[in-house]
Amino acid sequence: MSDFRQPGPPGRRRLDGVTENVREHAACAEPEGSRYEDSRYEAVRSRDARFDGAFFFAVETTGIYCRPSCPAVTPKRRNVRFFATAAAAQGSGFRACRRCRPDAVPGSADWNVRADVVGRAMRLIGDGVVDREGVAGLAGRLGYSARQVQRQLTAALGAGPVALARAQRAHTARILLQTTGLPVTEIAFASGFASVRQFNDTIRAVYAATPSALRAAAPARDRNARLGATPSAGIPLRLAHRGPYRRGPVFDLLQHEAVAGVEEISGPPGRRIYRRTLRLPYGTGIVAVDERPGGPRTGPGGWLDARLHLTDLRDLTTSVQRLRRLFDLDADPYAVDERLGADPRLAPLVAARPGLRSPGTADPGELAVRALVGRAQAERLVQRYGRALDAPCGTLTHLFPEPAVLAGAEPGGTPGALAAALADGTVRLDPGADRDDAERALLAVPGVDARTAAVVRTRALGDPDVAPPGTAVPDTWRPWRSYALNHLRAAGEWEQNR
Repeated sequence: MSDFRQPGPPGRRRLDGVTENVREHAACAEPEGSRYEDSRYEAVRSRDARFDGAFFFAVETTGIYCRPSCPAVTPKRRNVRFFATAAAAQGSGFRACRRCRPDAVPGSADWNVRADVVGRAMRLIGDGVVDREGVAGLAGRLGYSARQVQRQLTAALGAGPVALARAQRAHTARILLQTTGLPVTEIAFASGFASVRQFNDTIRAVYAATPSALRAAAPARDRNARLGATPSAGIPLRLAHRGPYRRGPVFDLLQHEAVAGVEEISGPPGRRIYRRTLRLPYGTGIVAVDERPGGPRTGPGGWLDARLHLTDLRDLTTSVQRLRRLFDLDADPYAVDERLGADPRLAPLVAARPGLRSPGTADPGELAVRALVGRAQAERLVQRYGRALDAPCGTLTHLFPEPAVLAGAEPGGTPGALAAALADGTVRLDPGADRDDAERALLAVPGVDARTAAVVRTRALGDPDVAPPGTAVPDTWRPWRSYALNHLRAAGEWEQNR
């Protein structure tokens, strides 16, 4: 599947003042004044891929919306409108461009950084909460009324939770239509639609094509992938990222931490394959992610090639979002490298490893337990209490034990106390959790120290600005201290004991 197609290198001339203005106001549905929209238009005119996913533009004369780097002829400024999300553009009646695939861009980096209600809501919607629990479920997880959530999302993004989830379902449907041979009816329900009619109407509205026509119009690479894409063979994915992506340190960390039975890494450096099991809302999954670069040979951006095996296709959207968090694919490496590269100590490290990421996790509760007990003890827990896969795949034989199982099996000690807190909701680490509240709840668990809480905040909650206790980290590295420490770790200048 083509999760992201990079059209080519953007214009190389420097956009003085544009980058900062666009990033600062990309999350605003209607920025005050015209100068920010002029900055956005300059990014569009330069086909700057750095802003793909940060905002979208639509052309009133064609009724089509695009990503900023769309290679089509640049429209006149008076015919252009800007939107914070694809859902907002769709809600205003615009259709997705078939050339640049604006629905397939990396997610906005704002949702990694923002800790407010809008950021938390976007992470939950990405995890499929609206599809599974409705807007009321989303609001309950955020601690607000459904009306308040609707108002805040609409004000900030130009679209409410239903529209945002609808856009995500449409993208999932396109993936399945163009990369698998599944019947259209199965695809409709696997994508999260409540009926085939709703599915057909949405596909026509978003892509100006019937599901069958959309499948027939798939690029050659997707048609070829479709030949071998079945539930048993797995779904091929291209997980998009913006800018440079330093794969080696990410795979090094995953290899160092891999828990037997749940994870494995095979192959030599540069050509490694990372595989792991996934516990998902409707079933289980196994994913394989390739270290080898995917994407154009020139220009920024690209993708990680992956393949998903799911027992229930309704878990596709959720599993993709969890992989994106694990590999930190929605980060903005330009903003990170610009800030950290200005520091004399970090400048040579940033120059040596542009695009270094801060890996997250595919399962926050699992990460918390593993951060507490270490690798060897985690492997013991997997063998004793992990659920065995119905169909083991090589060395992948188990799911990591659920918190409720661990709490009942080993009630004594800190691991049992942490598992109990995770199981009963005292400690919440889901994508919509408040980071400060989660850290306080973690520290209230007997035996959980500040260093473990910092690891969980960085990896499970995706906080880009964490400095572990006792670590001398200057404030000039804010808001990217997590990334700064990863640079020091990759250079062998700092190692976190855990």
